[in-house]
Amino acid sequence: MIEFRPVTRHIGAEVTGVDLRKPLSEDEVATIRQGLLDHLVLFFRDQHITDEEHVQFALRFGSINMPAMNEHTGSPVHVLDQTDPKGEGGDEWHSDNTFQPNPPMGSLLRAVQLPDVGGDTLWANAYLAYETLSPPIRRLCDELTAVHDLTMSIKKAIAKGHKFDLAEMQRKWPPLERPVVRVHPETGRKALFVNRSSTTRLVGLSDRENEALLPLLLDHIRSPEFQCRLTWRVGTLAFWDNRSTQHYAVADYTQRRKMHRVTINAPD
Repeated sequence: MIEFRPVTRHIGAEVTGVDLRKPLSEDEVATIRQGLLDHLVLFFRDQHITDEEHVQFALRFGSINMPAMNEHTGSPVHVLDQTDPKGEGGDEWHSDNTFQPNPPMGSLLRAVQLPDVGGDTLWANAYLAYETLSPPIRRLCDELTAVHDLTMSIKKAIAKGHKFDLAEMQRKWPPLERPVVRVHPETGRKALFVNRSSTTRLVGLSDRENEALLPLLLDHIRSPEFQCRLTWRVGTLAFWDNRSTQHYAVADYTQRRKMHRVTINAPD
């Protein structure tokens, strides 16, 4: 029987009673889906699965979002193979691919090779980030939109030696406006929806107002009471809801860390 053990009061749970090497029943898929809505990020330990099994598990929850940063490979599995990750963008609080017209529903990240120490990942509850703002700030945020643009994150990746055609990516994914507060399509709860990787300004505010309010909102997600932290083991798989969380990859290692990620599209 599938069970969930919360790792903090507000976010995260370890999942037991499931073997991801085996096909899941409809009831098991429904149970995991509800667990994701309840806990926002799920941790499956000791799941030594293949890439194909990883993809098949992801497909039970939605269609595959092809990796924006390595579409040329044609593989649904995005391999993150790093030894010097500081400054590449993962070490900032973010939601994945909010520069896309329909950002992903979620991602499933699996540890393949790890450094002796370091390389943890944190997740934060974006519902609480919104709900703990003071009522006047919440009312203001409810009315605001923000610009999301991939330029900042791609420039960082290029500076670290990655080969991207910035102009082509900007053409494919031009800046777009999104609500500062997002309503989750399944739970109906409101979540703060700005992040350091992609959000560049609040629409309709002056430069001075942006300089005051946007950093406040971006920093608010960093409150420890919103967060959980995962220390990886080889064979651990994390599955998070991109619509209600942000995450942060701690760049405190210099040995090889190899992770495989599959990302799921949100319904149209």
